[in-house]
Amino acid sequence: MTQGTLLSRAVTPSPREDAAPPREDAASPRPREHLVELLRPDGCALLTVECQRGVVGPDSALPELAAVAQESGALGRVAQLVAAAHDTGVQVLHAVAERRADGRGASRNAPLFRAVERLPVRQLPGSAAVEIAEPIPVAPEDLVVRRLHGLSPIAGTEVDALLRNLGRRTLVIIGVSANVAIPAAVFDAVNLGYTAVVPEDAIAGVPASYTPAMVRHTLALAAAVTTADEVAACWRRTAVTPSRSNFPAP
Repeated sequence: MTQGTLLSRAVTPSPREDAAPPREDAASPRPREHLVELLRPDGCALLTVECQRGVVGPDSALPELAAVAQESGALGRVAQLVAAAHDTGVQVLHAVAERRADGRGASRNAPLFRAVERLPVRQLPGSAAVEIAEPIPVAPEDLVVRRLHGLSPIAGTEVDALLRNLGRRTLVIIGVSANVAIPAAVFDAVNLGYTAVVPEDAIAGVPASYTPAMVRHTLALAAAVTTADEVAACWRRTAVTPSRSNFPAP
C-alpha cells in the first residue's frame, strides 16, 4: 500500500466531494451527528483569522486575496458564522496581524515578512487597516487577539490561554489565508490538543483554485472539514443561552 493510499484513507471526504448530508428542507441542513456533539456551544470557540480591513477590505494590502475572499463568498460566510456564534453562545475570537511603524519586534526570517515591509498598505496598530472588516459583526463579548510577529494566529499569542480559561476544546477556524495562516492555525491548534474544525467555504487563498487542494490534501488530515451551513446548524441544535446575555456590554 502506497503512502498516498494511506493518506487518502485517513482523510474524510469534504461535504463538497462526498454525498451531501441529509436535509430536513432546502434551507435547513441536517448536520452530521458527530459534529453536533463536537460543536456544542459551551465547548467550542470560533476563530476568525486576519479578517481585517487591510487584508480583506476594499483597501487591502493584498488585493488579489481580498478579491478572492469577496468573490468566493468566503467573507460573507465568515460574517454569517460570526453572527450565528453570537446568537448561540459560541465564543468568538478575532486574530489580527499588526506591524509597528518602526517594525520593532516584527519577524524577518522568511520571504513573506520581508515582502510585507514593502506593501503600500500598512497594518499599523490603531489604524483602520486593523479593524475587523465589514460585513463581519463584532460584539462586546468578542475577544480580539493582536500579534506583531510570526505566521500563526495561535503560536506566541494569547489564544491558547484564553481558550483554556474559557474551557473550550474545539476550535472552528475561518478567514485567510489558506496559503499560510489557516494551515498554521490548524496545526498549532492540533499540536496544543484542540480539535480543529474548518468550514471549507469560509476560508480563502490565492489563487482561488489552491484552496480546495489545500483542504483536500492537507487540512483534512488534521481537521474536521465541513461547511458554514453545517456548523451553524450544529450550533442551533445545541444552543441554550445567547452569549451576549452572559457577557453584558460594559
